[in-house]
Amino acid sequence: MKGLIVFDLDGVLADVSRSYRAVVHETSRRFFRLAPRWDELPSRLFSYTELARLKQGGGLNNDWDLTYRVIDLLTSLLGPLSADRHRDPWERFQRTMGRLDLGPLLRFLARWPEPLSELARRPGRRKSPFVSSLCRGEVGGGNLVKQIFQEVYLGAARFTATYGLPPRAYRGRGFLERERLLAPPALLRRLASRHLLAIATGRPEAEARYFLARFGLRSFFRQVLTLEDCQREERRVFRLEGRRVRRSKPHPFLLDALAGRLKARVEGKYYVGDMPDDMQAALRSKKGFRPIGLVQAAPDREAARQRLLQAGAQWVAEDFRELAEAFDVGPDRSSGPG
Repeated sequence: MKGLIVFDLDGVLADVSRSYRAVVHETSRRFFRLAPRWDELPSRLFSYTELARLKQGGGLNNDWDLTYRVIDLLTSLLGPLSADRHRDPWERFQRTMGRLDLGPLLRFLARWPEPLSELARRPGRRKSPFVSSLCRGEVGGGNLVKQIFQEVYLGAARFTATYGLPPRAYRGRGFLERERLLAPPALLRRLASRHLLAIATGRPEAEARYFLARFGLRSFFRQVLTLEDCQREERRVFRLEGRRVRRSKPHPFLLDALAGRLKARVEGKYYVGDMPDDMQAALRSKKGFRPIGLVQAAPDREAARQRLLQAGAQWVAEDFRELAEAFDVGPDRSSGPG
């Protein structure tokens, strides 16, 4: 009997080390671009290994939230920021950053090789109200950090086509063009011939479908659930119950929704992810999903393996080929999820 195998997208099917991870860094650096002495910032504020470690700590499965966290950590060195009172958020941002003293941040980055880890360890740090004000709402509605992120990720032309807005901070090519495929299409095809495949991702739908179309993968997956599915459920709960809830991972909503739509009987249900929040979503599901980890894209595979196991992974695969073999595509399923 076939199984249901649900995949996360980023870090599982898609190598995002040169796209999303790089966008977090680029957005964080561009956040300070209007400040005096910006050009003295190092070209690399932090390593991708350190960024992965911060994300794998849990609660930051969404890369927008990860970017908010990084910027908040870095600005914590600059003391209370006296925000300008201009009504336009971009003008307020420009005026506030224009009088910022980056000296403490420059000295800190010169001293500490792992700045994010050091800042995250420090007790008593309070979130910056100014930074928080720039991370609320949506693109075009005052969320400047998210807008810079989307401009860098999508590129100028695709950003304007998506949001109907001209870019304000970045006009180059989109980093999404840098993404590579982690899953060999031949293995996915063989998996799809023996099991039911689906995707549950926190990506926006348009970005998920662009990746699948670019690499010719869409036909392998019965269903693809994305960020918009979570948002629709959040709006439904608020409309019916008046409660504001979050249905993104580690909440199991996407997995439960996928299983609820399934008509065929399956032998087992599995969720393959690369983050602790993925493992938690599977464990919290009421539909009996088994959490399976994949560390192929992790900068430090052993550290990632341990975090996934601690988060409840039933098993952790080294790469996609080992994962596929465990699902009886290849000769060895002895250590896998069968």
